[in-house]
Order: sequence, then C-alpha cells, then structure tokens
Amino acid sequence: MNYNKKTVKDVDVKGKKVLLRCDFNVPQDKVTGAITDDKRIRAALPTIQYLLDNGASVIACSHLGKPEASFDKWVKKQTEKGKDPASLTEEKWKKSLDALRMEPVAERLSQLLGREVILAADVVGPDAKAKAAALQPGQVMLLQNTRFEKGETKNDPDLAKAMADMAELYVSDAFGSVHRAHASTAGVAAYLPAVSGFLIAKELEIMGGALASPKRPLVAILGGSKVSSKIGVINNLLDIADTIIIGGGMAYTFARAQGGSVGKSLLEADWLDYCNDMLKKAAEKGVKFLLPVDNLCAAEFSADAQPVLHGAMDIPEDMMGMDIGPKTVAAYTEAVKDAGTVIWNGPMGVFEFPAFAEGTRAVASALAETDAITIIGGGDSAAAVAQLGYADKMTHISTGGGASLEFLEGKELPGVACLLDA
Repeated sequence: MNYNKKTVKDVDVKGKKVLLRCDFNVPQDKVTGAITDDKRIRAALPTIQYLLDNGASVIACSHLGKPEASFDKWVKKQTEKGKDPASLTEEKWKKSLDALRMEPVAERLSQLLGREVILAADVVGPDAKAKAAALQPGQVMLLQNTRFEKGETKNDPDLAKAMADMAELYVSDAFGSVHRAHASTAGVAAYLPAVSGFLIAKELEIMGGALASPKRPLVAILGGSKVSSKIGVINNLLDIADTIIIGGGMAYTFARAQGGSVGKSLLEADWLDYCNDMLKKAAEKGVKFLLPVDNLCAAEFSADAQPVLHGAMDIPEDMMGMDIGPKTVAAYTEAVKDAGTVIWNGPMGVFEFPAFAEGTRAVASALAETDAITIIGGGDSAAAVAQLGYADKMTHISTGGGASLEFLEGKELPGVACLLDA
C-alpha cells in the first residue's frame, strides 16, 4: 500500500465546502448520554481549525455507536441477546436511535472550537442539504450519525454521491475507520478529490515509515488474548522485524504447541500447527522469536487472586497464566534497550488487575526509557500505556484499534487507498 498521500496542505481549500470524515465515536454515559471522554473530538481540532483558518467551510460527519438503521435488524440483534421479541416495539427502536444522535458531539465540538456548530437533523436529507448549501466560509456543520443511513456500511454509491454532492473536497481524518469500506470512509472519494487530514497523515508517516523503512533493529511486541487475531500481523512482521516478542494470552498456545503444560490458561487448540510454523519461519529468516519462560498464574480469573510463579511450560492443571514472570520481564526489557524502532500491539497480561499488571508496566517503562521510535498500536495497548502513565513518553500512539492491526498486517486500507497519491 502506498503510504505517501496528499494532505489538506497540498490542496487549495479557500472558499470550498469540505466534507470531513472524523472519528467522533466517543464513549457516553448510558443513562444521561453525556460524553465521558472527548479525546477523539479534540484530536480532530487541528484539521478543522486549519480548514477554517484557510477559508473553507466544514461539513463534518462521523458514526456514533452501532445503531441499527432498520427495525427488523434491531429486533433480530436484540433477540440474539436474549430479549423477548414481544417486548421489542418500534418506539423502543426509535429511542435506541435517539440515544445515538450527534447532539452531544455538536455541543462539545462547539465548546472546543469556540464557535457555533450547526447540526443537521439528517445525513443526506432535506435539512442537511439545505444547511450545507447555506454554509459560509468559516462555518462548521455536523451531519447526523452516518450509520442512521442503511447504505453507509454497504458503501452504497447513491449515499456516497449524495454526501459528496454537498461538498467540493473530501478530507479523511478518521484513522480508526479507514479499514472499513463504508460510504463516508471510502465511497465519497469516487466523487470528490480526496486527501488526508493531520491525524491520518501522522499515522501514515510514523506507522507507514516503521513498516517501509524502519530504524533498526525493529522489535515487534505482540500480546493480547488470541493467536488467531494476530495471524496476519505475525506473518507480515516476520518479513520486516529483527525481533518478535510474544506475550499475553496468545503465548500459552505457543507454549502448548511446543509440548508445554498450560493448565486452564487461554488456549486455541486449532492453532498449534500454525504456532510451530511461525517458529520455523522465524528460524529460517533469522528473526529472534522470544516467548515467555515464566508466568504469574492464578487459580481463578479474579482481581483478588493470589499470584503464583510457574515456568511457562509447566503451569499446573488447576492454574491459569495471567502475566509474564520476572525472568521474562528481564529478557523482554533487555531486548528493547538497543532497538531503533519498537512496535507494540497487545498487553503482556491481565493489566486491568493490579496483581497482574507488572509485565505490561515493565514493558511500557522500558519503552519510555529507550531512545527508539516507539509506536503503540491502539486498542488495549494504548489503554494500558495511558492507564499506567506512560502515554507522554511514547513517540506515537495510534488512534485506530482494528485499523492499526490491519495496518500492521500489511493490508490495504480502503479509507487510505482512496486518497490521492502525493
């Protein structure tokens, strides 16, 4: 995939109406609907402010939550969750949609920008079209939740064209959604010149650079619960990295594949052959492949569980691995000391439980102290780094979870591929 894309600075935006895809999918209080974390809104401010300062008018759009755009689909989803179909009325469905309207986002964005944000009552309906037509340079409007439209997730060309018809330029700045070929993330680029905002430009520069021409040695740290979710990542990084470090729940499948005992630990029995294939491939390519040598274990998955240390290949039948042990911590932190680039995706253990957070904390601390370019691949890794107080010590923390993962897999991201090449 070509990472060299045009940005807002490469085009003339003066006097133009700009359709700006943001990531305003913010967490909200389930009772009041109040925004509980506005980081994603703040992250969009530099691009919005640049457009306004340079004479553009901004038509912002985003999805929020997972609304079902049809009553029938909503009923099906609720029934799958165990709800009584007889209790599912059209009125309740409409209330579920109302809870995901963009009013709280518009209000918070207005406060942060210090100017009015005009809110449309729909996405491509009469109200949105009228307000977009009347929009003047220096003004900002926000469309309703893009997923209120049935065609959004299907990348419906009619919806994409209707959105594009309101503007003269498309700017994509929602990296967390670029792995999805939706109407608002990729489809509109078929009808408008498309460039990136500052958020995506930074992701492409730093993450793309780390994959295409990394400062070496390149060390990749992969954690999380499942080997199956990191198949593509491991495969891709075996062709790029100098060292791969494995932690988290996925390590127990590797241990079992080598004949170890993992007790009640997370295990994907269908992936044992795959693990051995990866170890063989690493050896053939001369890539160091580090696995835990010891683990902190517990009798049950609980924050109150008592940690017990065991060898990584000798976990008792009545115990489960919860974190990497001290010998593993020492080996992993030593491996990143002289790194030129470190990419980290996935915690080393159950960092949410204080008794089993040391492995993840130690890795974060080691990254904070190294001179390497340190890239945190979004999702749980980003949450762990923030929770442990190391966020400001990292070179880059990706704003995308699934998008970051697919980026590391080397997949083509539809929301990036559609942008104009520089």
